[in-house]
Amino acid sequence: MMAASELYTKYARVWIPDVEEVWKSAELTKDYRQGDGVLQLQLEDGKELEYKLDPKTNNLPHLRNPDILVGENDLTALSYLHEPAVLHNLKVRFIDSKLIYTYCGIVLVAINPYETLPIYGTDIIYAYSGQNMGDMDPHIFAVAEEAYKQMARDERNQSIIVSGESGAGKTVSAKYAMRYFATVSGSASEANVEEKVLASNPIMESIGNAKTTRNDNSSRFGKYIEIGFDKKYRIIGANMRTYLLEKSRVVFQADEERNYHIFYQLCASAHLPEFKALKLGKANDFHYTKQGRNPVIDGVDDAKEMSTTRNAFTLLGVNESYQLGLFQILASILHLGNVEVNDRDSDSSIIPPNNGHLSVFCELMGVTYQDMSHWLCHKKLKTATETYIKPIPKLQAINARDALAKHIYAKLFNWIVDHVNKALHSTVKQHSFIGVLDIYGFETFEINSFEQFCINYANEKLQQQFNMHVFKLEQEEYMKEQIPWTLIDFYDNQPCINLIEAKMGILDLLDEECKMPKGSDDSWAQKLYNTHLKTCALFEKPRMSNKAFIIQHFADKVEYQCDGFLEKNKDTVNEEQIHVLKASKKFDLLVELFRDEEKATSPTGAAPATGGRTRLSVKPDKNKAGQASKEHKKTVGLQFRNSLQLLMETLNATTPHYVRCIKPNDHKYAFTFDPKRAVQQLRACGVLETIRISAAGFPSRWTYQEFFSRYRVLMKQKDVLTDRKMTCKNVLEKLVQDPDKYQFGKTKIFFRPGQVAYLEKLRADKLRAACIRIQKTIRCWLARKKYLRMKHAATTIQRYVRGYQARCLAKFLRRTRAAIIIQKYQRMYVQRTCYKRKQAAALAMQCILRAYMARQLYKALLREHKAIIIQKMVRGWLARQWFKRSLKAIVYLQCCIRRMRAKRELKKLKIEARSVEHFKKLNIGMENKIMQLQRRIDDQNKENRVLSERLNSLEVSHAAESERQRVELTRLRGAEEDAKNNANKVTSLLEELERLRKDLQNTQKEKKAIEDWARTYQDEMEQMISELKEQNHLLKNEKNDLNRLIQEQSQQWTEKMQRALKEETQQLENDLNEERSRYQNLLTEHLRLEEKYDDLKEEITLAVNVPKPGHRRTDSTHSSNESECTYNSEFAESEEGSRGGEDVPKAILDMSLFLKLQKRVSELEQEKQSLQNELDRREEQFQRARARDDEEHKKARSAELEYESLKRQELESENKKLKHDLNEMRQSLRGSAEAGSAAPGSPAYTVLLDQLNASNEELEVRKEEVLILRSQLVSQKEAMQHKETMTEPLPYIEDVQKLTDAKEISQAYMGLKETSRSPRFTRRPTEVNELVSRLRSPFPDFHKLNEDGELWLVYEGLKETNRLLESQLQAQRRSHENEVEVLRGELQSVKEENNRQQQLLAQNLQLPPEARIEASLQHEITRLTNENLELHSDDPKEYKAYRISMLRRMVDLMEQLEKQDKTVRKLKKQLKVFAKKINDLEGGQMDVSPGQTADEPVHPVNIPRREKDFQGMLEYKKEDELKLVKNLILELKPRGVAVNLIPGLPAYILFMCLRHADYINDDQKVRSLLTSVINSIKKILKKRGDDFETVSFWLSNTCRFLHCLKQYSGDEQFMKHNTTKQNDHCLSNFDLAEYRQVLSDLAIQIYQQLIKCMENILQPMIVSGMLEHETIQGVSGVKPTGLRKRTSSIADEGTYTLDSIIRQLNSFHSIMCQHGTDPELIKQVVKQQFYIIGAVTLNNLLLRKDMCSWSKGMQIRYNVSQLEEWLRDKNLMTCGAKETLEPLIQAAQLLQVKKKTDEDAEAICSMCNSLSTAQIVKVLNLYTPVNAFEERVSVLFIRTIQTRLRDRKESPQLLMDTKLIYPVTFPFNPSSLALETIQIPSSLNVGFLTRV
Repeated sequence: MMAASELYTKYARVWIPDVEEVWKSAELTKDYRQGDGVLQLQLEDGKELEYKLDPKTNNLPHLRNPDILVGENDLTALSYLHEPAVLHNLKVRFIDSKLIYTYCGIVLVAINPYETLPIYGTDIIYAYSGQNMGDMDPHIFAVAEEAYKQMARDERNQSIIVSGESGAGKTVSAKYAMRYFATVSGSASEANVEEKVLASNPIMESIGNAKTTRNDNSSRFGKYIEIGFDKKYRIIGANMRTYLLEKSRVVFQADEERNYHIFYQLCASAHLPEFKALKLGKANDFHYTKQGRNPVIDGVDDAKEMSTTRNAFTLLGVNESYQLGLFQILASILHLGNVEVNDRDSDSSIIPPNNGHLSVFCELMGVTYQDMSHWLCHKKLKTATETYIKPIPKLQAINARDALAKHIYAKLFNWIVDHVNKALHSTVKQHSFIGVLDIYGFETFEINSFEQFCINYANEKLQQQFNMHVFKLEQEEYMKEQIPWTLIDFYDNQPCINLIEAKMGILDLLDEECKMPKGSDDSWAQKLYNTHLKTCALFEKPRMSNKAFIIQHFADKVEYQCDGFLEKNKDTVNEEQIHVLKASKKFDLLVELFRDEEKATSPTGAAPATGGRTRLSVKPDKNKAGQASKEHKKTVGLQFRNSLQLLMETLNATTPHYVRCIKPNDHKYAFTFDPKRAVQQLRACGVLETIRISAAGFPSRWTYQEFFSRYRVLMKQKDVLTDRKMTCKNVLEKLVQDPDKYQFGKTKIFFRPGQVAYLEKLRADKLRAACIRIQKTIRCWLARKKYLRMKHAATTIQRYVRGYQARCLAKFLRRTRAAIIIQKYQRMYVQRTCYKRKQAAALAMQCILRAYMARQLYKALLREHKAIIIQKMVRGWLARQWFKRSLKAIVYLQCCIRRMRAKRELKKLKIEARSVEHFKKLNIGMENKIMQLQRRIDDQNKENRVLSERLNSLEVSHAAESERQRVELTRLRGAEEDAKNNANKVTSLLEELERLRKDLQNTQKEKKAIEDWARTYQDEMEQMISELKEQNHLLKNEKNDLNRLIQEQSQQWTEKMQRALKEETQQLENDLNEERSRYQNLLTEHLRLEEKYDDLKEEITLAVNVPKPGHRRTDSTHSSNESECTYNSEFAESEEGSRGGEDVPKAILDMSLFLKLQKRVSELEQEKQSLQNELDRREEQFQRARARDDEEHKKARSAELEYESLKRQELESENKKLKHDLNEMRQSLRGSAEAGSAAPGSPAYTVLLDQLNASNEELEVRKEEVLILRSQLVSQKEAMQHKETMTEPLPYIEDVQKLTDAKEISQAYMGLKETSRSPRFTRRPTEVNELVSRLRSPFPDFHKLNEDGELWLVYEGLKETNRLLESQLQAQRRSHENEVEVLRGELQSVKEENNRQQQLLAQNLQLPPEARIEASLQHEITRLTNENLELHSDDPKEYKAYRISMLRRMVDLMEQLEKQDKTVRKLKKQLKVFAKKINDLEGGQMDVSPGQTADEPVHPVNIPRREKDFQGMLEYKKEDELKLVKNLILELKPRGVAVNLIPGLPAYILFMCLRHADYINDDQKVRSLLTSVINSIKKILKKRGDDFETVSFWLSNTCRFLHCLKQYSGDEQFMKHNTTKQNDHCLSNFDLAEYRQVLSDLAIQIYQQLIKCMENILQPMIVSGMLEHETIQGVSGVKPTGLRKRTSSIADEGTYTLDSIIRQLNSFHSIMCQHGTDPELIKQVVKQQFYIIGAVTLNNLLLRKDMCSWSKGMQIRYNVSQLEEWLRDKNLMTCGAKETLEPLIQAAQLLQVKKKTDEDAEAICSMCNSLSTAQIVKVLNLYTPVNAFEERVSVLFIRTIQTRLRDRKESPQLLMDTKLIYPVTFPFNPSSLALETIQIPSSLNVGFLTRV
């Protein structure tokens, strides 16, 4: 040790003993000096304490390890190795980090958490598979992997020894170890051996486990399971040995304990029909199951466990009858326990007759009631001469009954073990095995008996073996490093073992006493005292007892009570009872149990009485058979010693691995740690002994590089040399003065205990000093900066204060001056105000006086003026009165005179009236009037006639008017006569006139009243209008509100529809990916079964010594699965038939396995087909749902269809009329031509006739177009149903896209219309192509459609469409109303057009031919322009809709035309083929005449040279097919010849060969070639499937071959990007769609093989490069690692770094690019690569505590940034690879963020959305500070995180699935390479191919 004064200084922490906590931490408050007897300490709670040192030994308390070392994975990594350090480290890991496993050198310490933890899943198993033991966190899987790896590497058998006391978790640990082997290794056959090995666990637990006070599932026997492996290290079988079954539990249980589980399972299942005959009841009804008074275990369903046990029996081959027999025996044991025995007298007993339970027992066992009841109460004594039957008392009878029950159960236990071993036995030779020993740990109770003695004896033997193994490993380590070896003193328990098993030992004396006739426990105890009390220090006698003894075991002293030792050692049972059972004739299983009763030992050497059984290779005993009786008398102790000796020999012959299970508390509380119980078990299981052995030597070990990296801060620059070893030596010599404290090995430095802590202290001091210096400098800089800021602030303040004072003085002076000025002006203002006030008063007085005087003068003048006016008015009135009197008198005189004159005139008139002349004058005026009336009547009649001619509808009204006029005329004539007769009535008329005047006045008054009323009414109306306007304004506001609400609702519906569309799209994509993944997984399974089938075929072939047949293929035409098989069943049958008769049985045995495999393949094919059918069914359902939605859309478009139908009919009628007119015109022209000078053969006649024929042809074309339009219109509804879409709104989107692009479409249509007549018109415009491709696509790419927000435009267009449709419907209604008038106008226009045509023809006849053509074209253009202008001027909307509909028709017509063109091209090709065949035949038959002269004409055009050009086909002979496949596939080396080839050349060559086979219409050749290619690719992948270049090469070529099949298939969707020449190269005879599916499946298999190959290459690099290697040197320090060395983080020559990963990624990428792999496929491969990197890295991070630190998070983030940079360099950022690294990025961020407050918790929860709750909590639990300046995460903070994340719905899985493979897709990628330009290099050796 270092000097005490250097270590025990102030603030040093130590451990002091404590009664409650065992050890308590304290801190020194004062430095310790040599000679001090007291240490001044302060406890963690702040209490001061004086710790007195032992004056004799003066031993100082144990020092505490630095906090940085607390919580280490390996206890040997602790600098101070002692008991308190070990206990504290285990407690911190168990309580704070929730880690139950810890290494202690070679031992795995497992603490029972009493809680189910998610750390045993299959993902965890695969995470530990292949890893070094020190690289991962401690785990039972790590121990199992180490054993499995050493078995395979060292070719040596292994053992895993699991020990611990009851309730510590031994059985569970052993179970998980076996599960690991079963999962990792698999089985070598189809018999599912690994499942059977695991199935043995529930059986053995049910018959061998029971509830105790310490454990609910305690194993009451020991077992050693050997798991056998073949040469490929796959499980082939297993074997089990059992030790020391606790038979006494069958008949007795203590309080709170239970019998074996199987009894309670039976009772819980008593209600089942098959168990009715057992007559069972509840567990409390039987004596053997109710003694513990607690028959129920919380959380355990015994009935369910019974079902599990029965299933396990079935899996292991125990049929139903045997199972019922077992349960029958177990039920009989329960009934036997309820048999009551009564006293007959003091020396005898009796069972009452007709005992119910005994009757049931005898019935179940098939024995007689009398025999069994008799021998239960009697025993037989044999002497040399006679035999006696002696009755026994009640107590002995009860003991005999219990002994019989125990014996039966032991026999049943052995029988079950035998059958389990038979089920697990394999006929294949065992190459190696791994043994799992699950045995009881050291036990000590208040009363210890024979069972505890045997258990502790076994633990003594195991502890000795453990000590020797640890000592051996230490010695090997020192010798390997060439360190001087000094003997380490360790505890050797051989004296204790000798005390037990040596001659005259305890067991020997016990056996000797058992042989004595009157031997007893007391006499045996006296012999022990006499023999060992004085000779052996390990043997003691209790002071207060003579029937007990004490043995000092390695763990503790144990006192054993001698009572019962002899009886348990003898293990006797009444032989007559056994004979009764053996005599059973109804129960064969019972007879089978006791068949070998006379043979005590089985061939394995185990004792039946103890349940022990072994299967070691022991030579059979050649002694006489008579020795069996002697062997039968072997005692239990002797048998146990022998079996234990065999076990030790087995363990010594294997490499052991140790698991020590610790029980943390006796109350089974989850994650509760009791230090007292833990220390007791640590002492008992040897963990502390391991620590002591390690501490005795050099426990701390560092490599030179690790030491240099960790303690580089302690070195100066001059100390650093190029040689790391010399550097470390020089530094250590300076730092540690005592050379005995360390040793230098070849690769490591070894330190004594405490030296690492000392070096850590020096390092921390150095860092602390450096920190202080840095702090000092920074604080100085901060203080100076603060001073400068304060100085600058002070001068600034002074400047501002002085300026403020100056401003204050100036302000004071200004204010003083201003005050004076104010005073001056104020005084002036006061004087001036006083003056003005006086002036105003004087002026007011003057004004008032002058006003008074003016008013007085005004009043006088006014009185005078008024008097004058009065005088004037009076004088005027008097004058007027005089004038009126004078005027009245004058008027009276005039009236009198005029009256007189009027009377005279009246008389004259009366005389004249009587004269004739007067009447004549009157009649003259009347005749004129009558003539005028007559003339008017005539005019009206004339007008009536005109109106009647023009309007027939007005005849009735006109007649009535005429009649009225006639009546009026008659009336007028009568009035005329009345006027003649009543001329004398003038006076009355005058009176009438006066009356009318009065009426007029009245009418005027009424009119005035009416006008007033009208004005009033107008006012009221105006008021009402104003009110209506207000209401209208309110309505407008409401309308605006409603419009706004509608807009808002529309926007909401828009957003809702967008969300629904997005969600549905995402759901469909997820479903598609899921179905694709399932399908690809089925393909993988199919490939695996196919490979296994081939392997079995090879094994069968080798087994029967039949030479391997040639490669045979099966032709397939209708199934992808059939085409993938290389060998068919017929081949198998022929192979079976060719074998000899002597091999038939073995062949049949193998063929059963083969048929089973075939059945499995067929099941997988059926499942695949069912999945495909399910997918088709879902698609049909989706289409039916879409069809229902389309119905409404059809109704909306029905009006448009009707309109188009009317237009169609109109066009038909117009065409018919035009045709008729043209025929008439032709006839008339012919007639005129005959009559005229132009003869039928004249040029003018010919030109005219040609024009007419051309017009006729054009009319025929129009007719065909009309017919096509009719067919299109009729089938349009049906076509709508067959348009495939992916979402429901797609039909609307299609229409909207058509209508949205109406302008573009109309322009394209006009261009088509103008160019359709030109011979240069060969293809559609680009816009129409794009339109058709986007609208007709069955599965449009929505991501591509929406890349610029087009989906939103589509939805907006949908609304525009609805409005447009409404307007169209309205326009159609209006047009329908005016349709008759329009038709009449069109009829007239047609007539006029006909006349114009005749005139035009007449004019054209007079023009020359060139002018005629131009004139006709000009006329046609003018006509079309006028029609468009008229239509556009009539209704622009209708014109727009008309153009769109015409364009749609044109698109449909062009599609029909393209289809016809394809048909024509195909027919032309066939015609060429037939023509070529005919030419060949004719050429073969034709002989050239030798007498042919040279003068005969030669036509070179008949043999064109262009026909010999390469057409992109390769011809080969049928027999060359194997050679083609061999040279092009099987023997082609990607690294050799294929490097210089163009990418995909083999695929092109194969396709060109396939084209030729299609060209010649040879279906057999096509099928044979495709089958050979597929099988050859599979063969080369099976042979070289681990070569990345080969797999990548054939993946690229397979995809290219698949693309060629699509590109040249003739399907429209694959021909869009083809050239004309490529379209000519399309396949013409065969549809290879099914083979495309087969090739797609093959490409999927190759892709998965590529991923596996890539994963195998990357897997070893990921952890080292991403986690362990320090990319940023110096960021993270290296911590001590203990005995289990982890991989170094320093890059050595063999260590992978991040650069290694990037180089490998570059290699992968360059290889795939070189092979021409599709870019989309490369993106998918890169995404899979990054997922593997991220998943493996994160999984290892979650399983490695040493990697969870702040500095490691920085390293990970840097590494991820390098990977992202690589993605950017390769332009792969959009492939989704970065998203796969998101969980790893968030885990790295989690390591670096602050983890203290609630705000930090909230930030972590929002940041880590890609990590599950279990992963986040795991990282926080594992977070470990690397330096002393970091802090651990508190438990409270972790609970806060768990609380915040408890609402998350996620999978509880901890690790990511590294086996996940994303479903792959192969997007169509057409090639621009022309087939006719491909040149085949000679290096391919395919010269037998002929270019065609």
